[in-house]
Amino acid sequence: MTVEARLWEALTEVEDPEIPISVVHMGLIVAIDYADGVVDLKLTFTAMGCPAMEFIQDDIRERLLQEDEVDEVRIEIVWDPVWTRKMIREEARETMRGLGIVA
Repeated sequence: MTVEARLWEALTEVEDPEIPISVVHMGLIVAIDYADGVVDLKLTFTAMGCPAMEFIQDDIRERLLQEDEVDEVRIEIVWDPVWTRKMIREEARETMRGLGIVA
């Protein structure tokens, strides 16, 4: 497994603080690039006024820095592409339906 694949897998452990779904399954991680110990991550949110933006970024950094190959995590917030419900993965939709949330 490549480092980038392991990083994606690690991020499935980082959940949105408002609903128990990973940031990966919510479609918030737009891209991950890894080189020489540095992770460059592009992240979007469901809304510009998301109250959990800092919490999510802190959780992402904390989790990725647990990986042996990672020395630094740089996060860029992007609004293109614009997040839509279509970005939610099917397994997350099932969880949301079970919680009574329309997905």
